[in-house]
Amino acid sequence: MKRLITAALASAMIIGTPSFAEESTPTFKATEVAPGIHMLSGVGGFTGGNIGLSIGEDGVVMIDDSMPPMLDNMKKAIESVTTKPVNFLINTHVHGDHTGNNSSMANDGAHIVAHKNLREHLIKKGIPTGNGKMQKAPESFLPVITFTHSMSFHLNGDEANLIHTPHAHTDGDAIIHFKKANVIHAGDVFFNGMYPYIDVASGGSVDGYIKAQEHVISLANDKTKIIPGHGPLANKKDLENTLAMVKDVRKIIKKLIKDGKSEDEAVNANPLKQYHDKWNWQFITTEKMIRQVYQSLTSDKKHKHNGKEHRH
Repeated sequence: MKRLITAALASAMIIGTPSFAEESTPTFKATEVAPGIHMLSGVGGFTGGNIGLSIGEDGVVMIDDSMPPMLDNMKKAIESVTTKPVNFLINTHVHGDHTGNNSSMANDGAHIVAHKNLREHLIKKGIPTGNGKMQKAPESFLPVITFTHSMSFHLNGDEANLIHTPHAHTDGDAIIHFKKANVIHAGDVFFNGMYPYIDVASGGSVDGYIKAQEHVISLANDKTKIIPGHGPLANKKDLENTLAMVKDVRKIIKKLIKDGKSEDEAVNANPLKQYHDKWNWQFITTEKMIRQVYQSLTSDKKHKHNGKEHRH
């Protein structure tokens, strides 16, 4: 799986669209993870984040929507499991490998739902033009329904709860819990089997990431199916293994910071060598993991310090 997620992910994560080699024709595989709940995942190359579909008498709820180059293949995969149009589209966070087809889906009639910070991010920063510049996000790209803490869908015989996880992968993350189906779409607060991406520049933090994973675990039992943002379909144990790794990484990097090590010195100390073989991958290498956790911890420390100074 790690080999299938190419270096193109780097641009997609910044709300961009990665370029694909001409000979690469990745497609989607549809897997029914529970009655009426499907996961669309990439086969043969990088297709963006894992997509969720809730299909039933009340219509279709979709979670995330890949990238523009994958639009036709994505629609074919949807049509393989339902002929109904998508009524609601939930964005788990702002990155372009999860929101890239917003306009196309909205123009087809889908109502886009997301955390309010995601909409504000798009309005303030826009979307990329493809040549390294940003342009104003069209109205069709923006969520039309937003929430702050949580909201619920009562559709297709289930209760789907959207829950904001503050300052985790970004500052606008949402997880979706289908209570009856016992399925959770975790978005990018869960990379299954690989180091996670913590987007500090977009409001993410290692502490918030850990809290988000703890929240998902609190909602799960041993039979829960968890759709990660990237990686294969998972269960509670898979997430617990990831959480244990992230917690230990935080502990290790925190000690290096306490010992006065600079970011480069922390990298040169190779403190995560025991995790490298299992968790390292092309986009989030072991070095990148060290640097993003270091930056998160030192950034949080500065914010707390400045807050105390301000109060006094």
